[in-house]
Amino acid sequence: MRKILSSVALLLITLSVNAQDATPEKTFWSDPFNNPMLPLYVVSTLVFVVLVLVIGVVLYMLRIINLLTSQQEKENAIKAGKVYVPKPTLWDNITQSLNASVPVAQEQDIDLGHNFDGIRELDNHLPPWWKYLFYATIVWGTIYLVIYHISYSMPLSEEEYSNEITLAKEKADKLKASQPATVIDENALVYSADAAILEKGKTVFSNNCVACHRADGGGNTIGPNLTDEYWIHGGEIKNIFSTVKHGKVDKGMPEWGKIMSLQDVRDVAFYVMSLQGTKPANGKAPQGELFKPEKNTVPADSTQARASL
Repeated sequence: MRKILSSVALLLITLSVNAQDATPEKTFWSDPFNNPMLPLYVVSTLVFVVLVLVIGVVLYMLRIINLLTSQQEKENAIKAGKVYVPKPTLWDNITQSLNASVPVAQEQDIDLGHNFDGIRELDNHLPPWWKYLFYATIVWGTIYLVIYHISYSMPLSEEEYSNEITLAKEKADKLKASQPATVIDENALVYSADAAILEKGKTVFSNNCVACHRADGGGNTIGPNLTDEYWIHGGEIKNIFSTVKHGKVDKGMPEWGKIMSLQDVRDVAFYVMSLQGTKPANGKAPQGELFKPEKNTVPADSTQARASL
């Protein structure tokens, strides 16, 4: 048996060492059958299952032995002309020590002599488990008082929250300082059918705008149709960018510039412009004024990146 356990332990150690030398980028669930940790997990699972089965069999055998012993004692008591009284089990002993209840046959020993309409008053005490729990709360309260209010070894909830907010702000500032900030000039913004920008803008539109403008841009009760040539707040790309960024709260248009990055605002504005002329089915009736865009012959770079200072 010792040799078997030693072999299993050696196998687990060897597998663990090999697993540490494996490529760390791959997780177990990305490719479980080719993962070097698979044998370790399989062996561990089998060992666990065997242990559970062994424990279950042992408990079942003990129960059978206890049942057979009880039956034999009962038969012996009947043959001897005695009243059979079953021995308390281990669980009975545990519950009795925790509850310290008085058996019904001995209730006359704690009878206080008060009888109210057939209901007797007994001198029962609190069960030990309740008293132990009460003592534990006293000990815990004392420790809490010393740690948090006398020695100040650990911060209270308010201070802990403040520390976490400060730490999170520091991390956010470091992340912001390490990444370049995108500056977009609204007045110099020129539309271009860049596939990458339009794809990002479509994602932003799908996540935020379809509730009011429909997935095809055809508009519904709140949002206007974005595919026709009529615009309420101007049809140039800078007008669309400004409308998305600053919103029109009085007309149900949120101020997305407070929620999105300027790059997301630019991307979704470009995507909205790309919806022109798509003519979705059951589009909303035109709203606003007719707008005919001027053809730009000179492309302009509307975005500039600079490192945050």
